[in-house]
Amino acid sequence: MRIERENPAHPAEIVGSVPVTEPKQVDAFVRQAKRRFRDWSRRSLNERLDRLRTAADDVAANREALALLLARESGKPIADCRGEIGFAVTYLRWLCDRAPTVLADTEIDDAQGRLRIASRPFGVIAAITPWNAPIILAVVKLGPALAAGNTVLLKPSPLAPLAVSAVAGALPETTVVHGGPELVRELIAHPAVGKVAFTGGESAGRSIAAAAGQALTPVVLELGGNDPAVFLDDFALSPDDYERLVLASFATSGQVCMAAKRLYVPEQRAVEFLEAYTAAAQRILRVGDPVDEGITMGPVVTRAAAERLRALIVEAGSRGRVIPLATGPVGEGYFVDPVIVLDLPDDAPLVCTEQFGPAVPLLTYRTQDEVRARANDSALGLAASVWSADEERAFDFAARLEAGFTFVNTHNRTGMALRAPFGGTKRSGYGREYGDEGLREYVQTTVTHLPAAFRAGGAGLSARAYPH
Repeated sequence: MRIERENPAHPAEIVGSVPVTEPKQVDAFVRQAKRRFRDWSRRSLNERLDRLRTAADDVAANREALALLLARESGKPIADCRGEIGFAVTYLRWLCDRAPTVLADTEIDDAQGRLRIASRPFGVIAAITPWNAPIILAVVKLGPALAAGNTVLLKPSPLAPLAVSAVAGALPETTVVHGGPELVRELIAHPAVGKVAFTGGESAGRSIAAAAGQALTPVVLELGGNDPAVFLDDFALSPDDYERLVLASFATSGQVCMAAKRLYVPEQRAVEFLEAYTAAAQRILRVGDPVDEGITMGPVVTRAAAERLRALIVEAGSRGRVIPLATGPVGEGYFVDPVIVLDLPDDAPLVCTEQFGPAVPLLTYRTQDEVRARANDSALGLAASVWSADEERAFDFAARLEAGFTFVNTHNRTGMALRAPFGGTKRSGYGREYGDEGLREYVQTTVTHLPAAFRAGGAGLSARAYPH
């Protein structure tokens, strides 16, 4: 059997296919990865990093072909696909430079004794990745896992399996498997899987966490978000800033976990904001075939997603005012026109749930305390942003937002940094990617300790003594 992937801009076109991995094959794949782990983990860190640098070079050399493939299978504009692949390469190279410091053993030899704190790999990592940014969200798992000495079984989403499989093929000690929930359950339950890394929706994350808990297998979970963007009353945005803000919500047709999903603007500045925002959207949003240059928004990923989003927008229109921002192709393809919606109550589905599509509510407020409470009134806590002309004021406000990552005067990918760990709070998951913390997720701390009392010539301690 094979999984076929259609082009969401032209659904009659099959972009490619991948072989289905049967759940009964999982044991053989995991055992093979475990055998390879024994060799890979014994290699020097420098040798492993050299292999990763070579892989990064290979991916960079094939960026254009990979970008075209990714655009056709996912619906992301080709410029964004090039950017994603370039960012993945940059991350791998940064990781290779940073790993020797982060993974180095620490040894203390002093009057208290001798203490060695070491980082050791888990063994086999099961990485389960989504379709919306398949390459970078795989590389931020594969890179640190491999650098640390683990081997990896990668299970991509069936909705974008092609380009990420090609990238994974360039990386050492990585095996790609394809399938659905039953395959995932078999992977997680296998006793030789040392850790699971997952990015995706909350429902799937709950199932994965439950299965991993049953197996006592540690997990990194990066789940969804309903991310607020809060504009304090002194915000000052240029036309370029407004364009950046529009794309913070509508890049990848809004199908991004850290997109700006709720816009909170002071009541007295709402008219000004709306005029500038809609003008920016009209300048920058071009909806169409993602392989065409100049397109900034393609289709959503499936017919079901398009139908769900159109119904959500209709529901929002029954309670608020829908303002179209751009118009896309009619007929073929899973295109959903981007909109901003005014006058919605906080309990409207577009406000209180993660829309994951090209529709964003504009909400007004009167006081900082009010907007802080409303921004935090979500079970999710992935990302947020604060916009202010006063940097200190923005940081003070951010300190009381319930989010794992808060951007200041930007939002979404323009606010990311390789050194900055990313992950959620509340039901948006746990664990971190990027930064030194993202690398440490793939190692276990081991300790070797000789207390001074028990060194040669030491005074010793009573069997009943406590450390001092």
